[in-house]
Amino acid sequence: MTILVTGARGRVARAVLDRLHAAGLDLRAASARPAELTVPSGVESAGLVLDRPETFAPALRGVRQVFLYPEPAGIDDLIEAAATAGVEHVVLLSSSTVLAPGAENDPLASHSLAVERALAGSGLTRTVLRPGAFTTNSLAWAHCIGRSMPVPLAYPDACTAPIHPEDIADIAVAALTGDTLTGRPVSLTGPEPLSFREQLAVLGDVLGREVAVRHITRAEAEREMGRHMPAPVASSLLDLWEAADGRPAALADTTATLLGRPARTFRQWARENAGSFTGP
Repeated sequence: MTILVTGARGRVARAVLDRLHAAGLDLRAASARPAELTVPSGVESAGLVLDRPETFAPALRGVRQVFLYPEPAGIDDLIEAAATAGVEHVVLLSSSTVLAPGAENDPLASHSLAVERALAGSGLTRTVLRPGAFTTNSLAWAHCIGRSMPVPLAYPDACTAPIHPEDIADIAVAALTGDTLTGRPVSLTGPEPLSFREQLAVLGDVLGREVAVRHITRAEAEREMGRHMPAPVASSLLDLWEAADGRPAALADTTATLLGRPARTFRQWARENAGSFTGP
C-alpha cells in the first residue's frame, strides 16, 4: 500500500513524509515542482499539478491513502482520479477558519472549505484536520526582532493557541496509519492560549532580551501587511485578530487528547527556532 504525500515541500507534509519513511512505509512524495523536492532515500517523487489532470494517474498509481493539502484548483478531477485509482482514505490538512460564519467568501477559509466540500461529496473516506494558528506564524516578526526593532501590531492582545507543526504531523501520521481518527473532522490547537504580546514575551525570554511592541492602527497594519500578501488576506487576518483581541482562545484537540502525549509548547518551538530571530 502506497501513501501519497502532496505538497511535499511544505513543513507539515515533509514532517509527515519523514515519519512515514522512518516507519518503513511505501511512500510517494508529490509536488507541482518535483524537481525541487528533497526526499528521504528510497522515496519516489511525482509531479502533481492540479490544473493538469494528466499528472493525476501517475501520481496516484497504487496509492491507497493520501495526505492532501487544500488547493481547490482541479480538486473534483483529482478526487475522481483518486477514486478510480483505488484510494481508500484521504487525510486533509484544512483550517479552523472553515468553521467561521461566511467562510465560503473568506480568502483565508474558502480554499480549505471548497476542498472539504468536494471530499464530502465524493464518497471517499476522509479525516479532516483543522488546525488554528501555527507557531510558525510568529516568523512574521523575525525581521523586526532580529534587528531589535519593536514589533508593530494592531491587536497585540489578540489571543490564539498556536500549534507546533510537528504536532500536526504526528496527528496526521496517526490518521494515516490507524483508524481512530477515520471519518472525523478534528479541530486542533496548541496546549495553551497566548496573546501576541505573551508570545513576544516568550521569544524575548528565550533570546535573553526584551522584545518591544509598537501599537499601530488597523489602517497602518493593512498597509504594512499589504506589502507581503493580497489585501483581502490581510483584511481577513486582521478581522480574526480583532475578534480575538483580549479574549482567551478556546482550546481544541491536541496530541495530548488524541495521542496521549504532551503537546509541544510555543516556548519549545521558540527554543528550536531562536536562530530565526537573531539577526539579518
